[in-house]
Amino acid sequence: MKEEFLHYLWKYSLYDPDKLIDNEGNKIIVKNPGEYNRDSGPDFFNARLYIAGTEWAGNVEMHTLSSHFDNHGHNHDPSFDNVILHVVAENDKQVFNSKGEEVLTSEITFNPLLFEKYTDLINNPFVIACQPGIGSLDSFFILHWLSTLVVERLEEKSEQILKIFSETGNDWEETFYRILTRYFGFRVNTEPFEMLASSLPFRIIRKHADNRFQIEALLFGTAGLLDEGLFKEAVNDDFYIDMIREYRILSAKYSLRQLHGWIWKFARLRPANFPTIRLSQLAAMLAVTGGLFSKILECSDIKQLKAVFEITASEYWDDHFVFGKKSRSYAKTTGSQAADIFLINAVIPAIFVYGRYRDSVEICEKAVSFLEKIDPEVNSIIEEWQSAGITAESAFYTQALIHLRNNYCRKRKCLDCRIGAKLISLGLTFKNQDELMLEP
Repeated sequence: MKEEFLHYLWKYSLYDPDKLIDNEGNKIIVKNPGEYNRDSGPDFFNARLYIAGTEWAGNVEMHTLSSHFDNHGHNHDPSFDNVILHVVAENDKQVFNSKGEEVLTSEITFNPLLFEKYTDLINNPFVIACQPGIGSLDSFFILHWLSTLVVERLEEKSEQILKIFSETGNDWEETFYRILTRYFGFRVNTEPFEMLASSLPFRIIRKHADNRFQIEALLFGTAGLLDEGLFKEAVNDDFYIDMIREYRILSAKYSLRQLHGWIWKFARLRPANFPTIRLSQLAAMLAVTGGLFSKILECSDIKQLKAVFEITASEYWDDHFVFGKKSRSYAKTTGSQAADIFLINAVIPAIFVYGRYRDSVEICEKAVSFLEKIDPEVNSIIEEWQSAGITAESAFYTQALIHLRNNYCRKRKCLDCRIGAKLISLGLTFKNQDELMLEP
């Protein structure tokens, strides 16, 4: 039995209160189980208990065996001296705190059916362990939990964005440029695009915002895709030659170091997703006077925002996928689906974090509202949820489902999930009916 299961029982009073007694047989009345703690220290802070007419306030520690109190070194740790109750599945040893005082220990008694349901759930072969039973839950209950998870996912991305923000000297334009550029790799070329953004600062691109050709030369040149011999059929290509000439001037001016052209992947990609096409589209997107991030912050509705990211590669690429080799002519536009990927993964998280940084609830709410207006994503994870009977109406919910699957289902954190906790306890009386996860 894991301690997490005992935490779950304690948090929601899913134990037999009549059998929670002290060493003298006095009933322990729990007025407040305390605040659940996931960091170091006791498992629950600020609990309130009544024992033999006396009120106690302090912390609660939990173990499967009471001897684990000593095994974990708590008997020598002063931070456990304020433990007023040690709750265990089996009391196999008398324990003392660092002051030499005995720690009141009591065994917890519960319905074994709860543990059976829990073990059945975490041992289910499905990635989504609750797949067989999730359909029995009220849809409003599920949607309420998903709404919480969306914010949790955005906050998780906030840490990554704020790290980049710090690395760039608190420059939002530079930060957004790095975040956005990463997603132009569409998984296959994510790392090369990240390396490119680090090698070519946005402050340099910004100086050429009014000249798309120069931005394109900076991107292609720094990416290493203008190396002679990389595209053998381009030796007599005027556009290619002009771009090499332009980059030589710019690289000398800014002392740029180019990447190796071999790091870019073309194999098994649709030609429209070749890094050459994506770089030209990125150049078009960055050719914005005043900065791209400033422009998206000014957008008031999803159509206006989406239009910023539906960009066409330069005219040369109408009949090319690589330098020097002609193909059937058509405009290479990012398209609605690619624009949604940028919005979901880079734009909206950046707006949300910016709102948090500025302490603006209005900006944060605007970011979330944008997510609600984007069509649901289509991928293998969402298909798994559809098989389980859960259908998402927008990217707001698909993002929540992706987060739920990757951070809870895959790690079998069913006790931390409101859905899992509800299914385990189904049919029993809860102390807190409307809150079914361990976080307070």
